[in-house]
Amino acid sequence: MKKLVENIERLKQQHNAVILAHNYQPGEIQDIADFSGDSLGLSIKAAQTEAEVIVFCGVQFMAETAAILSPEKTVLLPDKSAGCPMADMITAEQLRKLKQEHPDALVVCYVNSTAEVKAESDYCCTSANAVELVSSLPKDRQIIFVPDQHLGRFVADRTGRDLILWPGYCITHVMITEDDIKTAKAKYPDAIVMAHPECSEPVKELSDELLSTGQMLKFAADSTAKQFIIATEMGIIHTLKKQNPKAEFIPASNRAICHNMKKITLEKIVWALEDMQYKISVPEVIREKAKIALDKMVEILPAK
Repeated sequence: MKKLVENIERLKQQHNAVILAHNYQPGEIQDIADFSGDSLGLSIKAAQTEAEVIVFCGVQFMAETAAILSPEKTVLLPDKSAGCPMADMITAEQLRKLKQEHPDALVVCYVNSTAEVKAESDYCCTSANAVELVSSLPKDRQIIFVPDQHLGRFVADRTGRDLILWPGYCITHVMITEDDIKTAKAKYPDAIVMAHPECSEPVKELSDELLSTGQMLKFAADSTAKQFIIATEMGIIHTLKKQNPKAEFIPASNRAICHNMKKITLEKIVWALEDMQYKISVPEVIREKAKIALDKMVEILPAK
């Protein structure tokens, strides 16, 4: 591993590259990254650097978002098969049809979506700012929310808005069940349950805090609690433990593993930088439209 890390550092300098790692990546990937965090935050950080190459250790839609925000940079995804099943649950054509059925509706699109779907949307949102963004939209307009129905229901509950939901979902988060939470709480009765809004409704109802990955990291750092049950993809526990060595973090379910996120390896990062593969680009006409939806989110919520 030491040799691989040394090769990555050498190649990174050679190509003026920055390495991004999502919170769900394997621990060794997070450890060698220049930035780790959630998908949109990483793309924004990369855009602010002088790097000419972005190596995105995540999945396809994340690399696309980096390409949308940094069209002048080369964006690499170390494993071209690292996709997101939820993002693939809606196509631009399906969204256009839904818009035709609700011609006066505004479209709010979760960033966990393809560039083509973003391009058909009015606003993008993250799991951290979805509630605030939807709350800011005109009360007399219908809102289509895509693609995650569980995040959408969370937003509808918090805002009181009647959202038109697409039946997409994260296959990893729905692996966490109500019984998993009950079992974990019985074993660790003093633990705080932190769940991602992509979890199913029964899981969210049993949780103490509903938080994005970035919010989980902040909550744990600010909390005096010593035990936490984590209802999201298990990769985040690596960083939670590093940042809070005196606390205990218990996965709600050992099944909560995104296999697409685990496709990236140190070897694949080396190969990506050696061969400049696999390049992710977004056609300009789609990139421009998708960037409008991202920009409109930032205009409303500049600090998010």
